[in-house]
Amino acid sequence: MSQPRDPASGNGPPRYRRDRRGRGLRGPLAPSALPISRTRAEAFDDLVLDAVERLERRWHDQLENVQFAVEDVPPPMLLGRDPSEPVPLGAFVPASAGAPAQIVVYRRPIEARVAGADEAAELVHDVVVEQVADLLGLEPDVIDPRYGEGWDDDAGDD
Repeated sequence: MSQPRDPASGNGPPRYRRDRRGRGLRGPLAPSALPISRTRAEAFDDLVLDAVERLERRWHDQLENVQFAVEDVPPPMLLGRDPSEPVPLGAFVPASAGAPAQIVVYRRPIEARVAGADEAAELVHDVVVEQVADLLGLEPDVIDPRYGEGWDDDAGDD
């Protein structure tokens, strides 16, 4: 039987820690291909991608050079000092010298306003439509006629 390592002197063989009773997490709970293994942030990214892909089918030429991004929370400079002002759900950054236009969707404020995945998908879609409308100088219901009314993904896409 080997002797435990004396931490003070560093002598003796190293002591290995292991779970003797088979308890503890030894690996992922589910294979990475299953939806259960995705994080909330990854699932949210997918909602944004779905909304962008839906709009790109109709507005491909106008959105070709636009970058879409997801951030957890808005930067402090976008938060108003007045507590009655709502926290922004998205932002549009116009193109500047050498940098393309960018649309940013803020994950945490959206998640705080919805109760489930369906509501999150609708709100993300509406936020992306609003930001694209700002970019193109159009009304949101021109960008997507189903803006603001909730939509069924299986109903005839444009």
